[in-house]
Amino acid sequence: MNYQKASHSGGENHSGERKTPGKRAANSATDRNWMRVTLPVVGTLTLPPGDQLAYLGGLAVLTALEIVDWPVALVLGAGHLLASDRHSRVIRDFGEALEEA
Repeated sequence: MNYQKASHSGGENHSGERKTPGKRAANSATDRNWMRVTLPVVGTLTLPPGDQLAYLGGLAVLTALEIVDWPVALVLGAGHLLASDRHSRVIRDFGEALEEA
């Protein structure tokens, strides 16, 4: 297994447009805790930060022990992931706003 920090590499984004320092700083702030794991058969997986991984893992354990029903766990996990995605988007937008100022 190969572990590495996830990051947006290079000075260009996926559309080929040049990234500015503000966008790079915002991307760095949101991606600094994410980790990529390369598995031989599966390929590269991007894992969330440790606190999110612990939350989702705990939720999985509670579901496996039938303490929490699976539909409730699914809604809780989806809500948690959506909230963390929203947080990342807010930080990126803030970085872009700082750049324009």
